[in-house]
Amino acid sequence: GPGMNTETGFVIKLDGAPHRLAKATSLAALVHELGHAPASVGTAVNGSFVALARREEHRLQAGDEVLLQRPSDAGFVHDGTA
Repeated sequence: GPGMNTETGFVIKLDGAPHRLAKATSLAALVHELGHAPASVGTAVNGSFVALARREEHRLQAGDEVLLQRPSDAGFVHDGTA
């Protein structure tokens, strides 16, 4: 039905704003596309934290709410090497 057309891509929410993806994409690929070093951002999808090691296998779906957390954001925990 409508909305299942893979030719036109699909829309997710990225940090609260609509973000169009051209094709099926993993969370790892999205981080790369946005120009972030993988270890420099934390990722959560639909409110659930997704670890760096799991991003490659995590396929994004239309309507997913993706949050990228940078070390400067309040509440972000990192190892201090940045």
